[in-house]
Amino acid sequence: MNMATETQFHVLAVDDSIIDRKLIERLLKTSSYQVTTVDSGSKALEFLGLQEADQRNSNSLSAASTDHHHQEIQVNLIITDYCMPGMTGYDLLKKIKESSCLKDIPVVIMSSENEPSRINRCLEEGAEEFFLKPVKLSDVKRLQPHLLKGKSREQQQLQTISKKRKAIEEVISPELLTRARYCTGLTTVV
Repeated sequence: MNMATETQFHVLAVDDSIIDRKLIERLLKTSSYQVTTVDSGSKALEFLGLQEADQRNSNSLSAASTDHHHQEIQVNLIITDYCMPGMTGYDLLKKIKESSCLKDIPVVIMSSENEPSRINRCLEEGAEEFFLKPVKLSDVKRLQPHLLKGKSREQQQLQTISKKRKAIEEVISPELLTRARYCTGLTTVV
């Protein structure tokens, strides 16, 4: 795959260690990925708009900004450290996989500790990979199939939406559909 195609992938890197964060950022950018880094699981959730979604009942304004946030930012993969203060990478993984809007984003866990029970637990919870630190360029190259899988899921979802829309348009009378488009400013490409 050429570099121009790879630049469309956006990776969110989460690590409390600035050294590890800078290393993973450099490796990802060297591989032509767009990278956003944050230093905690809670900041990752905030970036993804999930933290505000949890607080919708208490603040309707925050819910509106969450929906807007999801439209602007597309993350194709999340790579997170396992051991972080506050929220661990495992906790972050669970929150992402429990979220209906984020569950399809591939998550990779990384750790300096090679503990089989930890690795298995993360993989069973839905992590795509478990990297041992320090992460190497060869590890980053292993991300591509997960990014492509996420892209194909996204394309399938768009096709499903398109099919549903067509089915609805077939049911609605042409006159009503034209009036609805005129009133809402809705345009379609056929």
